[in-house]
Amino acid sequence: MKPGELFVEAGAGEAAAPSPLADRMRPRTFDEFVGQRDLLAPGRPLRQAIERDALQSIILWGPPGTGKTTVGRLIAAATCARFIAFSAVLSGIREIKAVMAEAEDARRKLGRRTIVFIDELHRFNKAQQDAFLPRVEAGDITLVGATTENPSFEVNAALLSRSRVFVLEPLGEDDVREVLERALRDADRGLGGRKLTVSTEALTAIARHANGDARVALNLLELAAALAEPNQGAPDSSPPRPIDTVLLADVIKRRALLYDKDGEEHFNLMSALHKSMRNSDPDASVYWLARMLEAGEDPLYVARRLVRFASEDIGLADSHALSVAVAAKEAVHFIGMPEGNTALAQAAIYLAAAPKSNAVYTAYASAAADAHERVAEPVPLHLRNAPTRLMRSLDYGKGYRYAHDEPDAVTAMECLPAGLQGRRYYQPTERGHEREVGQRMAKREKLKQQREKP
Repeated sequence: MKPGELFVEAGAGEAAAPSPLADRMRPRTFDEFVGQRDLLAPGRPLRQAIERDALQSIILWGPPGTGKTTVGRLIAAATCARFIAFSAVLSGIREIKAVMAEAEDARRKLGRRTIVFIDELHRFNKAQQDAFLPRVEAGDITLVGATTENPSFEVNAALLSRSRVFVLEPLGEDDVREVLERALRDADRGLGGRKLTVSTEALTAIARHANGDARVALNLLELAAALAEPNQGAPDSSPPRPIDTVLLADVIKRRALLYDKDGEEHFNLMSALHKSMRNSDPDASVYWLARMLEAGEDPLYVARRLVRFASEDIGLADSHALSVAVAAKEAVHFIGMPEGNTALAQAAIYLAAAPKSNAVYTAYASAAADAHERVAEPVPLHLRNAPTRLMRSLDYGKGYRYAHDEPDAVTAMECLPAGLQGRRYYQPTERGHEREVGQRMAKREKLKQQREKP
């Protein structure tokens, strides 16, 4: 594939097959874009930078179907710069170096910058990524990378430091429904001319099964629409078969989509698993886990919920709980399914049997409330770093007490701002390891009070 062909529209010839529904319904303007409001709502920095053609190098990080490539298309439509698109799957180092040389010439001879969009940036190896770096540093190109993988691990540190990372979140269920409903209404690009009847339950089921991926949702809707068409030999006036949960069962052959007619079982089962673990019931926990996994639930979704539970409902009552949950997530990611089901079961049973405490959860919630609602007091001078003479002359770091100089590594120094001194966010319970944590905190407080005396 030649550079720039990533966004070339299909169907130029007479016999060209129609493009998939997901491609036809791809947003053409920001007004058509669904989701990512924090990034692309009117007035947001990323949208303003694109609309004003003042974009700097960025990396778009998010799961499939969240709009990364669509943002690339919107940039291509808005910019006056040269725009070149690469696919990391199909482009080699030779093509990269050639385009980089052209970008350098365009800027130096014509004064024209080049925007380079790289789809699946994480698939480029170190040598390929290094080829972009000099041109980014020189200002010859503006890099726009799209990746489904964590840029911290998959993008060269030097390239990452010169780019701003924007995180695209999975679409919410309501967003996916909006995408589906728009496709059903649109007679030009979508399915609006097919006279389809789609039940509310089916639409909700598709949206839930897509798991935040608009492309998956539209592909499933398109397949369901094809199966709904009248059989060959039927009268031309025969209406399409209604798209309901029965037809969808034929489409995907999985129970994950059809938990029940109301489409609520996805959340019901997750709630049952969470509350069974919170109630320290290993048997119920492994049962609800099996119900979810055997129905086809995304195992990484389950793993994420286990990781959250480990901190929210156990915390320091068992400091190993978070490690067990994260290890299960890594095991599922490494070996996949169905082999990963026992790793998740091991974690669920461990978390259910562990002592429970929500002290970490409530501590953070209380601290976050103060951070939002109270005056943002400056960091006390004695806690500030003082790397320069000017800072030291302004009393940065003055009065700091080095804890290791004390016999028990405890000083009387206050570390909260003046207006919050005396606040206690973390209140350990008497359960599990938190009993010991609470004892250490009480000992620290006693020592601190003793050292406050003359």
